[in-house]
Amino acid sequence: MTTDTPTHLPDGRPIPLMTGPERPMLDSWLDFHRATLELKCAGLDDARLRLASAEPSELTLLGLVQHLAECERNWFQRVVGGVDVPPVFEDETGYGLDPGRGIDEVLSVWRREIARGREVCGGLSLESVGRIGGGPMAGVEVSLRWVLVHMIEEYARHNGHADILRERIDGVIGA
Repeated sequence: MTTDTPTHLPDGRPIPLMTGPERPMLDSWLDFHRATLELKCAGLDDARLRLASAEPSELTLLGLVQHLAECERNWFQRVVGGVDVPPVFEDETGYGLDPGRGIDEVLSVWRREIARGREVCGGLSLESVGRIGGGPMAGVEVSLRWVLVHMIEEYARHNGHADILRERIDGVIGA
């Protein structure tokens, strides 16, 4: 007797691969964390997504999505792909909020950055190497494997922040 393994959690997030080749497993973990961030924003209006709810921090859920759009662009396009692209938003950290830019636009931009990163890295091996462009590690070579692990960590850390923000906004916990 075999039991079909579910591919998605009841909340719609993809279940990361438990076995199999490394690249699909890393990609599936990153997709899980991307879906978790989106879930943390679901059902909130623009005002609540802009709420810095964990004083004294000014961090917001909308700012987190913008920041991760910047991270997607930086690590996959600039570092791995060697593409010279400008920041996504005026505040290149992504955290700064523009009163005229709401969640629909930000999610669309974030999804576009994810799709573009997939295009840039799709045919590359985990051993493919790119160079960090700025900061204290400028010029250091990193593999696509390292970037994928780093991005999983980046999302996991910020999803922890998103947990706290969301709980403070409306009491929703979990996921």
